[in-house]
Amino acid sequence: MTIKLRTFVALLFAVIIILLTVSLSYFIGQQSSEKVTAEIGNSLSTTAYQMADKLDFFMWSREGEIEVLSELEALKDLNNIEEMSNLLEQLQESFPAFSWVGITDKDGKVIAATDNILKGADISMRPVYMEGIKGRFIGDVHDAVLLADLLPNPSGEPMKFVDISRAIENDEGEPIGVLAAHLSWDWSKQVERDLLRPLENYLRGAEVFIISKADDTVLLGPSKMVGSKLELRSIQQAQNGKNDWQLETWPDEKEYVTGYAYGQGYQNYEGLGWTVLVRIPKEIAYQPLEDLQQSILLIGLGFAVLFSFLGWYLSGFFTKPLRKITISANQLMLGQNVEIPEYKGIKDIEILSTTLRDLVSSLVKSVKDLNDMESLAHHDKLTGLYNRIYLDTYIEKESKQAIINRNTLTYLFLDLDGFKLVNDQYGHEAGDVLLKEVANRLTQSISLNDQAFRIGGDEFLLILHTSEHNYRDVANKIGDEVIHRLNLPFELPQGAVHIGCSIGAAVWKSEEQDGIDIIRYADEALYESKRTGKNKLTFSSTAN
Repeated sequence: MTIKLRTFVALLFAVIIILLTVSLSYFIGQQSSEKVTAEIGNSLSTTAYQMADKLDFFMWSREGEIEVLSELEALKDLNNIEEMSNLLEQLQESFPAFSWVGITDKDGKVIAATDNILKGADISMRPVYMEGIKGRFIGDVHDAVLLADLLPNPSGEPMKFVDISRAIENDEGEPIGVLAAHLSWDWSKQVERDLLRPLENYLRGAEVFIISKADDTVLLGPSKMVGSKLELRSIQQAQNGKNDWQLETWPDEKEYVTGYAYGQGYQNYEGLGWTVLVRIPKEIAYQPLEDLQQSILLIGLGFAVLFSFLGWYLSGFFTKPLRKITISANQLMLGQNVEIPEYKGIKDIEILSTTLRDLVSSLVKSVKDLNDMESLAHHDKLTGLYNRIYLDTYIEKESKQAIINRNTLTYLFLDLDGFKLVNDQYGHEAGDVLLKEVANRLTQSISLNDQAFRIGGDEFLLILHTSEHNYRDVANKIGDEVIHRLNLPFELPQGAVHIGCSIGAAVWKSEEQDGIDIIRYADEALYESKRTGKNKLTFSSTAN
């Protein structure tokens, strides 16, 4: 069977362009899918770790408050009911997460309590007393029993508590009573919202789960799954001490990109062994990539139709140039770096060659757009600084370069003092304006060779390129500059505000050290700065 030259040329052009488009789409998809999945997985893993860390830090803080309160002389006089009640009310007012705080005598009878709830009741058979009288006790999440009908419950959902109690001892070290507290489990939902809010656009559809170590039941998650038992490889991996991510099939038979982490406690708080999972449906994770591939295919198909017509109409004038153009197109399809030849003299051939060059440019632009999307994923949307997602990549790259240059990397972990007050008083829009200006001042405080990151909320990280001989001097100089700049007033639409800045510092010196560990050391030093007065820089002794 024979066909006309015009038909042959038209079909040939259509096939070449479609194959080129499909090939580019395929190769782009192959190269990008692993990157996109890994970035999303690492982000979920990081979010799970931050959630586990914040949960443990919160529990450590609350336990510390109960411990300090139990040592007060005012509580050791069990006859001074009025003063004890005042102290309990002040504690609950300062930390609303305490739904109920009470003091019992050594027999388990409540003698003072917030709002006088359960005052006079015998709780000697409750774990919060039975374990607390032995010294100290932190219980896992449980349903409300005695307080279910006594405390306000606007949501109407079953109330859940975490128990903290500590023995009150006399001067001889003998227990004379118990300071008992019930923490409302609702604070965990606030931690979840605070972590996911900055990632809403990037991790659309993400869900957080907190899993009990005792029986692998869901303590926090979608309401229909709370209380059910989960059997997942992610949970086993997390309980083995791993912080990572994987693509896993859940009980609903759907695949999810799942990040996981294990709560290992905080300082002297051993932790309750909660496993944190953060998941996002596979189809949502892959949606941007599929949209890009579809756009490439549509562009290619559109051009295929256009050039099929042109090829049929003009084949009599450019048979020879067409053959050369076809060769170039085949080379492009094979991945070679060539350009479509450009011809002068014959108007129709000039149009064809120019249009083909535009097609290749359009497809290349699509690849560039994908790279731009990747760049957007690496930057904080509000401040324009690099974000937590890009941090691991940056640390790996700069650590290798530092080894070559025989330099060190000094990490300054920053947390704003007083930011929450501004946010609460003037609203989130004012808080956003403040964070943008903080980012500008941080950038002005470091050299072009150094880098600033926004880790999340009001936490920032500066990575300085230093030498082993001067890293402390450089860190102190930059730290002083940052504190000075952030202590200056910020002009907001609502008026001038003042904030402070606490900084923790740690140094990376050799390839045997893990950059993530150095960040953790700097974080610990940051909390030391906060505990010892704030608005200062503290160097970690662990990493040095």
